[in-house]
Amino acid sequence: MENAAILRQWFDRVDSEKTGNITAAQLKGALVVGNLEFPITVVQQMIRMYDFDRNGTMSFEEFVALNKFLIKVQHVFSDLERDRGYLVPDEVYQALLKIGFSLDSPAFYTVCESFDEKKNGRFRLVDFISLCIFVQSARNLFNSFDTSKQGRVTLDLNQFLYCTANCRI
Repeated sequence: MENAAILRQWFDRVDSEKTGNITAAQLKGALVVGNLEFPITVVQQMIRMYDFDRNGTMSFEEFVALNKFLIKVQHVFSDLERDRGYLVPDEVYQALLKIGFSLDSPAFYTVCESFDEKKNGRFRLVDFISLCIFVQSARNLFNSFDTSKQGRVTLDLNQFLYCTANCRI
């Protein structure tokens, strides 16, 4: 597949130390080259979201999974932004549904408030990707506790402490 070859070339350039893995700093720098400037905390969250072997870095296979997610998010954003360069909250809601996230109103508005950096109701691509990374990470964390797959969890104190101390989503 040609796309895989292009991704491999890109990954190998970013993996400047030739370790077979890229760090958050390396990924952040590479995303900036593609006009996607994220805080390092968001880039670290991207890595955690797809760090299947839990080594704190991103292998090529993990990078491919992240790339697939980012492309999906970017396509949905592009479909709804109407050449303005941003989405308004109603469009963010539609976009989240297209990606597969169904949030109730309180959760949706809380997340929007958190990721609307300029507090103007306009979500640029970077804001929207950051919001989607957060929601996907939260979903992954929730699913790790929802062992019966019923859509709800009950946490004991130990699980809650583990979650709040170690599960920086």
